[in-house]
Amino acid sequence: MDAPARILVVDDEESIRALLAFPLRRDGHEVLTATTGPEALEQFERGQPDLVLLDVMLPGLDGVAVCRALRERSAVPIIMLSARGEEGDRVAGLEAGADDYVTKPFSVRELRSRVRAALRRAALPAARPGATPPIEIGDVVIDADRRRVVVRGEEVELTHLEFELLVTLAQAPGRVFTRDMLLERAWGGSAYRERRTVDVHVLHLREKLERNPKAPEHIITVRGLGYRFRDP
Repeated sequence: MDAPARILVVDDEESIRALLAFPLRRDGHEVLTATTGPEALEQFERGQPDLVLLDVMLPGLDGVAVCRALRERSAVPIIMLSARGEEGDRVAGLEAGADDYVTKPFSVRELRSRVRAALRRAALPAARPGATPPIEIGDVVIDADRRRVVVRGEEVELTHLEFELLVTLAQAPGRVFTRDMLLERAWGGSAYRERRTVDVHVLHLREKLERNPKAPEHIITVRGLGYRFRDP
């Protein structure tokens, strides 16, 4: 069984908060709740949760703004909640730094699966320093053991998913990965997930790695297929 975690649930509807909290508590997690954007930020500072479930539509400060504020101070996993069909909200959440999203109405099985996957990624232990040689391709150095990435001599900070996505691509330079393959490798499965999720995270990676994100040298789009990392 996975180790219990502290999870912050943010939604202004009491019924949704209860529906989210029940299976999480049943799995042994401690659940904190908030109903507004400002309260979510306050609860985050006070409770230091291990994961945040964050609704897009919130009073006071919407979920996208809250996500952006949290991402400025922490790499904690953030799963956004949005109504089915509101693709714009989901994309906005991912672009603000969310790791994943769940659409309403959601199944308890799906929710628990997403939470478990996010917590496992965040809890990945660092291997023994020096056990695996760093990956060096061009001006990018990836130290998988220490989960550090250096680009042109400067260390860059990546979220858990950005790092997993980068390592997946860089460990097999030149190999083309479809979006479904990347969802399986980095997110732990493609079920319930849209391929657009990969595109948004690749965009974030390019902003952090490339000299010119609009003309990428490292993460190359293979039209109609997916992505590959540049050859050594």
